[in-house]
Amino acid sequence: MPQQNIIYKTPLDALGYNFVKAPHLPKGKDEYYLRDMQIKNGIHYRKLSAYEIEMLVRNGNTSDNWNNILVSDAFNPELVKNCKFYGLVRIGKLEPFCLGFSDLKAPVGLYNSTIISCDFGDNVVIDNVNYLSHYIIGSEAIITNVNELVTTNHAKFGNGILKEGESEDVRIWMELCNENTGRRVMPFNGMLPGDAFLWSRFRNDHTLQEKFKAFTEQKFDNRRGYYGKIGDRTVIKNCKIIKDVWVGTDAYFKGANKLKNLTVNSGPEGRTQIGEGCEIVNGIIGFGCRLFYGVKAVRFIMASHSQLKYGARLINSYLGNNATISCCEVLNSLIFPAHEQHHNNSFLCAALVMGQSNIAAGATIGSNHNSRGADGEIIMGRGFWPGLCVSLKHNSQFASFTILTKGDYPAELNIPIPFSLVSNDITNDRLVIMPGYWFLYNLYALARNSWKYVDRDKRTEKIQHIEYDFLAPDTVNEMFTAMELMETAVGKAYARSGKMEGSFNDDAAAGRYLLQSGNRIVNELEVLAEQVENSKRKVVLIKVRSSYKIYEELIVYYGTIRLLDFIRSNELSTLDEVKAAIPAKKSRGNWINVGGQLLPEEDLTVLKDKIKSGKIKSWDGVHEYYTAHGEKYPLLKLKHSLASLSDITGINLKKIDAHQFANLLNRAVVTKEWLTKGIYDARAKDYTNPYRKMVYESIGEMNEVLGKLEENSFIKQQIQELKEFKAGITTLKKKFKLKS
Repeated sequence: MPQQNIIYKTPLDALGYNFVKAPHLPKGKDEYYLRDMQIKNGIHYRKLSAYEIEMLVRNGNTSDNWNNILVSDAFNPELVKNCKFYGLVRIGKLEPFCLGFSDLKAPVGLYNSTIISCDFGDNVVIDNVNYLSHYIIGSEAIITNVNELVTTNHAKFGNGILKEGESEDVRIWMELCNENTGRRVMPFNGMLPGDAFLWSRFRNDHTLQEKFKAFTEQKFDNRRGYYGKIGDRTVIKNCKIIKDVWVGTDAYFKGANKLKNLTVNSGPEGRTQIGEGCEIVNGIIGFGCRLFYGVKAVRFIMASHSQLKYGARLINSYLGNNATISCCEVLNSLIFPAHEQHHNNSFLCAALVMGQSNIAAGATIGSNHNSRGADGEIIMGRGFWPGLCVSLKHNSQFASFTILTKGDYPAELNIPIPFSLVSNDITNDRLVIMPGYWFLYNLYALARNSWKYVDRDKRTEKIQHIEYDFLAPDTVNEMFTAMELMETAVGKAYARSGKMEGSFNDDAAAGRYLLQSGNRIVNELEVLAEQVENSKRKVVLIKVRSSYKIYEELIVYYGTIRLLDFIRSNELSTLDEVKAAIPAKKSRGNWINVGGQLLPEEDLTVLKDKIKSGKIKSWDGVHEYYTAHGEKYPLLKLKHSLASLSDITGINLKKIDAHQFANLLNRAVVTKEWLTKGIYDARAKDYTNPYRKMVYESIGEMNEVLGKLEENSFIKQQIQELKEFKAGITTLKKKFKLKS
């Protein structure tokens, strides 16, 4: 027998009533008890007068029961025309004005619409809404040309919860980082990048996992009967289907095809806009987000001030704050703040992307070709930047600020060297890694991006302290790891060369001696890295001597500038005061990037223990921990930097003498000069490279297009900072009576 659609028949006079069925209605409560609790507009509603009913009928309006139409004292029946009312409807003030937004102008009132059991604030515009059901609509909202605007009694507004009587199989999960659902989390309004990270990791800690689920369940009321809300001054025009969507104030929807099961945060913290052709289902959208032009998003969270544009597809993914995805497809990914991904043929799947990242055109970071199951993952440290047409193989992992040249990488990669350039050398069948690439050849981009991310962080509520500086505990620790790797690799290369002189305890000691002494023989060695690529071909490290020295100087610089900040902030006047004030307990330790916020591993363990023991009882408690830790971060970063400075120089800072201190200051000045010059030179190449210049008729035209190099605001800022830094060092030397 052929299947048929099941069409239910109910009495006409039941339309607009029994929103909450008897099994889910508490004793002594009517179907409006939650609705009445939700209304906070302060409007006093009354019944219609006989004259008002007569006027409404004359204007072509109908109602199943005029006694169920309640209005404010400033209600004007002349501004309600050709509407069908069912159930309890409450209407605020209506005055003879036009409301205008952008190019749209519409008269206040309710026109040409079917309205079922809704509440309206003052001076709303409702025009040509074919089916409007169970919504609370704020004052001065404009809703025009909408096919369907409906809330069901089991609406969850994108949160991964269940309502009374629902089975587990209807719960919405976000399947992050892995396509096999093993890292899935329940989305909730207010979920931060750190929350998603914590929940998606530590999967074998079942107590912790159950706590996260309980935190999410307890955030929400599981009773049926909540109405959808549309905030004050929100504008919705020319949309097709909007179902179970909660909308904040001052939002703007235009031309969307389908919006279903969503929370759309909007208001003073940031106005959210959704544009033409969008189809968005099962998600949470943060304050100040933008979704335009054919976007498809399903089972997702967009943190505040992020953007989806130009046909982007975001599925089973978390997109962090201040991030942009255009055109491309992103599946099963957890993306920390400050991410950029453009171009229609860019694909990202089953990835943990730790922020400040940029995925270029043609990138194929997904689809497992080396496993029988969809269980691969890629972990990308912050600052990850694959070049054009990069194809990677799961599983792979990359240290911070890794850049990859274009190419199909044939095997899994584990790149522990930060700031490196990775190249697939097909001609010689080898993988080539250049440590410290950014500092050698592209300082302008590295430094400007760190500044840019801070400048563009539009969050008004900065619960998590996001680290954007390229010199921070995570990257400095990675530089130490890279230096140790290079020492061992150089020592082994030296032993293979047959040129070894002297005796050393091990390969690392030999390599350390050669690298720290700057021995030029290192340049002649074939330096090979091990356990970096899952293949039998060579992995070659190049420019090892110069990059090792760069890492060393940057770690010294990192520690010294933090020490200088400590001296200034504590107004220390002598070297003895400095030595006395330096924290006694300090160690580098391991640091974890938790949603863009850096936490010492021991503090992350404390957080997890507090959650499991019940000392932290909710997601709000987790967020309070983030905030409290963010306030401590400068001190923790100081301790890490001083430990790093001691480790790299061998100086006991509690016993540092004037000569050692002066030497640190001098090295900091040299490094700052080198960084500033590197920033300038990296940008200057764009003005001197003949292949760059050849597309312009003249230098004048090039300057008009690119802007004059000497007027570059970022470079001018860096030069000014260098002047101020050198002046500050000179002043400090005089104050501390140090010899230059």
